[in-house]
Amino acid sequence: MEVQEIKQRFGIIGNSPLLNRAINIANQVAPTDISVLITGESGSGKEVFSHIIHQMSPRKHGPFIAVNCGAIPEGTIDSELFGHEKGAYTGAVGERKGYFETVNGGTIFLDEIAEMPLGTQARLLRVLESGQYIRVGSSKVEKTNVRVIAATNVDVYDAVKAGKFREDLYYRLNTVPLKIPPLRERKEDVFLLFRKFTSDFTDKYRSPPIQLDEEAQQVLINYSWPGNVRQLKNMAEQLAVLERDRVITAPTLLTYIPHEASRSNLPMRLDNQPKEDFSERDILYKVLFDMKRDMVELKKLVADIIEHGGVSTNYANNSPAVTQLYRDIELPTNNREAQFTLQQPVNSNVSSNNNNDYNITHEAEEVEESLSLIEKESDLIRKALKKHKGKRKLAANELGISERTLYRKIKELDL
Repeated sequence: MEVQEIKQRFGIIGNSPLLNRAINIANQVAPTDISVLITGESGSGKEVFSHIIHQMSPRKHGPFIAVNCGAIPEGTIDSELFGHEKGAYTGAVGERKGYFETVNGGTIFLDEIAEMPLGTQARLLRVLESGQYIRVGSSKVEKTNVRVIAATNVDVYDAVKAGKFREDLYYRLNTVPLKIPPLRERKEDVFLLFRKFTSDFTDKYRSPPIQLDEEAQQVLINYSWPGNVRQLKNMAEQLAVLERDRVITAPTLLTYIPHEASRSNLPMRLDNQPKEDFSERDILYKVLFDMKRDMVELKKLVADIIEHGGVSTNYANNSPAVTQLYRDIELPTNNREAQFTLQQPVNSNVSSNNNNDYNITHEAEEVEESLSLIEKESDLIRKALKKHKGKRKLAANELGISERTLYRKIKELDL
């Protein structure tokens, strides 16, 4: 069966190459009877792939059961999987069939396999190798014919090194590894999924359709989605139910993104922003260092004026600060007393012989100044907003950051 046919049959949305590769691997391994270990972040759709493998295998007419190993208490998981005899433990009032006995001839999907206790892992390994198991409280060996598909959202090899997962079981399960890509690696699929979810929920709740403006689409695509498809689906449902304005803007969309997640994953560069690999902090440091350099130049200039009674020829020719000062100062023409040149002495009554009393050198002492990023950042944002009369988009372009980042900074700095 072709990849596109599988997508249509199982309702999979997306055209990402990583997603297509995962579907292709599931399609190839399905007709066999070997174990599969599905890895991927929480909410990425691991259980969907277990259904694909089962439904396209010779066992498709047999039973299928999904078991969350992390949700079963350690003291009862053996009984759940392998069954127990009457009186095997307190509360065992009768015998009970386990999942491996119930699903004989079918497929069992063990989700969160890394949460399984080590003792249960040893019993599972025996089932995988020989198909044999023993009920809790019994000495009789039972046989089963079950295909095992396991899944986890953690790095199992790290768990092996930490002694939390059996190495032999890891290699037995990992016969065919199947990695499901997270949503942040499928950016081309995010908007497609969002449209599908909003369409489903607006039909379900009989509400008008949801639309995103251009900036909101960029926010949607560039967010990291730590909760993957599940988080996107939940947010689409919230928008379909709560928003009265059916055209969603970027500020509105940001209110549905968890605050802590946005602090750790944002700002993110939008596609319409310049491609230089500069962060806000890099830009602010550059501005601060440029300001400090200019201050040092001006201090040297004042010291030169006091020492020589004007700007020395060598300093005037080589200092960019003096050149800029000549360019910027416009002398008034209607006030004679205000007319002066930088070459004139600052005080004609002070002779060169008295210069030694000041003990001035060319190297002006640097004054300690505040380098607080928060203060400088707040001041730059205020100036940009004032310059552009409160227009945030223009102010963001002036600062070299995205409008979305500017919204967040205004909120954080309480401007």
